[in-house]
Amino acid sequence: MTVLARTIDVTRRYGEVTALDGVSVEIRQGELVGLLGPNGAGKSTLINLFVGLRRPTSGTVELFGGSPSDPVVRRSIGVTPQETGLPESLKVGEIVDFVSAHFPDRASKDELLERFGITDLVKRQVGGLSGGQKRRVAVALAFAGNPKMVFLDEPTTGLDVEARRALWDGINAFHAGGGTVLLTSHYLEEIEALAQRVVVVGHGRVLADDTVRAIRDMVGVRRVSLVASSLPSLPAVLSSRFEDGRYELVTGDSDQLVVELVRSGVPFSGLEIRPTSLEEAFLALTSKEGTHV
Repeated sequence: MTVLARTIDVTRRYGEVTALDGVSVEIRQGELVGLLGPNGAGKSTLINLFVGLRRPTSGTVELFGGSPSDPVVRRSIGVTPQETGLPESLKVGEIVDFVSAHFPDRASKDELLERFGITDLVKRQVGGLSGGQKRRVAVALAFAGNPKMVFLDEPTTGLDVEARRALWDGINAFHAGGGTVLLTSHYLEEIEALAQRVVVVGHGRVLADDTVRAIRDMVGVRRVSLVASSLPSLPAVLSSRFEDGRYELVTGDSDQLVVELVRSGVPFSGLEIRPTSLEEAFLALTSKEGTHV
């Protein structure tokens, strides 16, 4: 597949702080890529480099084969930054018209409003909207110019479950039509629901770049669930929780844990071993400072 955006050995420093350290990432045409990492990991910095808001301290950033600093190149992208400021005196419909006017190929206003569930807001002034409503408008604006690729930085922050799922539907519709998406999120279930590929960043470096399933397998973390009145000290337990007579154990070696459990002679029942969630895999990856996967 054609590479639409890439960084090659990119480093970005802010004074003495290194936000990105030798990062190389490719985003290919038609992909929906989730970018995960804790606060300060470099997610927003990476997006800002891709969309031309920042320049690397060293290394190369390419967008559609050119430079992100070229306005002509940027016409083919849409962006929702982590923080947005919309003119509060304008109506939602007026803002959509204003943003759309900057693009030679613009999306249908009615279709855009409907896709992101904001048709009922079209005559409302931005200043009278809730934080979640403003966020839905900001995400919709990323698609106003019929982009080939969109960059969404924490697109559903502050939204309730229903509004988040409405945005998921809009993003999925764009992707199903051949669009390319790079999004960041703190909602790990959101990445699981949307992304085909996951890039995990931590300490300014890429810790993992693969499918959700592959990342789970990389860290080898499993969840062991069982019913028991008490448990002895067991090996390789990363975390444990006891609720309603059932233990939930996260372990790096489920086989060893079960062997030691049987050897202990403690009565138990209802043993279940299953893959971790992306959240557990993510925490295991980002907790290993300096680790490359």
